[in-house]
Amino acid sequence: MDIWMEHLLQWLALPQHGLSTVFVVAFISATLLPMGSEPVLFGLVKLNPELFWPAILVATSGNTLGGMFSWWMGWGTHKAVDRLRPSTSDKQALKWLEKLGPKACLLSWLPVVGDPICALSGWLKMPFWPCTLYMAIGKFFRYLIMTAALLWIFPAQWAWT
Repeated sequence: MDIWMEHLLQWLALPQHGLSTVFVVAFISATLLPMGSEPVLFGLVKLNPELFWPAILVATSGNTLGGMFSWWMGWGTHKAVDRLRPSTSDKQALKWLEKLGPKACLLSWLPVVGDPICALSGWLKMPFWPCTLYMAIGKFFRYLIMTAALLWIFPAQWAWT
């Protein structure tokens, strides 16, 4: 089993497969499914340092598109609920998000609460493109800072022998 897993990981780390893998995992991890894209991104960049910038951009794109998908799910859910019953008042927990507007999507990079923020932004019918822009900015800086820190600030802790 260990040999099979090692071969699979080596295959996924190849540049021709690695970037698409990073994209898919980043996309899925930006939905409400519990998954993290950072280990995949870090593994690819650790094995292929020349792919640092392409991997950061691909992860950002996949994660942003996943956030956009969550936004659409929230928007569609709200539309379906509105058909079933007229909208009354939003809960107090959503008020602060509504008050921040699309800028709240800067927080979409946060673990646990980031993905629901994207869905709730759609639920609140916040403007799609400003939300997307703020999602992309937050997610880009998360991937950039996290990967750079793991590669250059704490490299000894991640040395593979």
